[in-house]
Amino acid sequence: MTESTTAGPATRTTRDLAKAATSGWLGTAMEFMDFQLYSLAAAIVFNELFFPDVSPALGLIAAMATYGVGYVARLAGAIYFGRMGDRIGRKRVLYLTILLMGASTTLIGALPTFAQIGILAPILLVVLRLIQGFGAGAEIAGATVMLVEYAPVRRRGLIASLVSLGTNSGTLAASALWAFLLAALSEEQLLSWGWRIPFLLSFVLMVFAVWLRRSLKESPVFEERPDVVDGRALSRTEVESGSVLEEGLRQRKGKAFFLALGLRFGQAGNSGLVQTFLVGYIASTLLVDRSVPTDAIVYGSLLGFATVPVVGLLGDRFGRRPMYVALSVLTVVLAFPLMLMITSGSTVALVLGMVLALNIGVLGLFSLESVTMAELFGARTRFTQLALTKEIGGILATAIGPVVAATLTAVTGSWWPIAAMLVAYSVITLGATVLSPETRGRDLVQLEDAA
Repeated sequence: MTESTTAGPATRTTRDLAKAATSGWLGTAMEFMDFQLYSLAAAIVFNELFFPDVSPALGLIAAMATYGVGYVARLAGAIYFGRMGDRIGRKRVLYLTILLMGASTTLIGALPTFAQIGILAPILLVVLRLIQGFGAGAEIAGATVMLVEYAPVRRRGLIASLVSLGTNSGTLAASALWAFLLAALSEEQLLSWGWRIPFLLSFVLMVFAVWLRRSLKESPVFEERPDVVDGRALSRTEVESGSVLEEGLRQRKGKAFFLALGLRFGQAGNSGLVQTFLVGYIASTLLVDRSVPTDAIVYGSLLGFATVPVVGLLGDRFGRRPMYVALSVLTVVLAFPLMLMITSGSTVALVLGMVLALNIGVLGLFSLESVTMAELFGARTRFTQLALTKEIGGILATAIGPVVAATLTAVTGSWWPIAAMLVAYSVITLGATVLSPETRGRDLVQLEDAA
């Protein structure tokens, strides 16, 4: 087949950019609201509702395990939808992922409990969690790719950070809902019907997100790709032998993927520990009122609305690598002092410790991750590689981490494994940063990876 290119640069108006930004923010907010709703429910009530016949420690481990299985489905979704997004465009995939996430989350709110149908209850919970994960596997990667490919070069870090604000918005909404329920309802009301409310409310957000994405224009970078003809990427067999395009497809993949995976570890691992495991650990092991850690996540998420764009701006100003180094080193240095604060017995120290851990070790790194990982990959496989990197990192760190932490803290009877895991995750990211090239300002239409 004869090689063909686009007639000229794809243009987008400020209104198009605003719509893409809103769509990316809203979809990511929905993804993280769904997952935070589930993770908080797993930490607070699911052990009693779906695993009532085991000890509190084993119930927490089982609930964390159901939280983790969603990440296996996310990997399958990343492969399936990532390849689709690189082949036929970002827009169509983002429409499908939002539907899957919203429907499965709503249905979780309608599930019967163990007391009503026995062992079938946790089985159905896992099934819906798998469907939810399959849709979510490419949502944040697709939203990230779309925003990065829409953004002006000099403000790419700031605009891409809106994806991180979406995660923060979702986390805040879910945490605020749970904080309200814990404050307003009795234990009996919460366990009988109150826990269902947040899941059922996600249906409203899904309807609005689907409506918005129907009118979203395709990524300009996708349309400008030299291997895209009539809205579809050419296969290798359709590319002329010996052409410039074929030369661009010959690059051996792998190095950029593993560097991005290392960058992902710090944020993903820290997120699973701070936003999921610590909430359950503080309530069930430290015996602190369960509203305290959920309130801390709310306060940390509110502060994140300043942290995320500031980190994005600094990344545009000074580069991605210096900011990664600063945040990773800071997390390593503060890991043990922050855990001392959280376990000190002081409510003020506990809340402050969680707020700082969330903003430095999770949200700050996420702001950088949104743009840096997308810039590392070439245009032809950006969606697939970004989705796989995020989900494999999620499985290895976010999903497995809380289960490992629950096991280690139960065995040792101490909090120090949590701090050690924060250090380990951050050191991996620091090492990847040292080995990575600076990606700020890279031409995203290039088909080759940056490394």
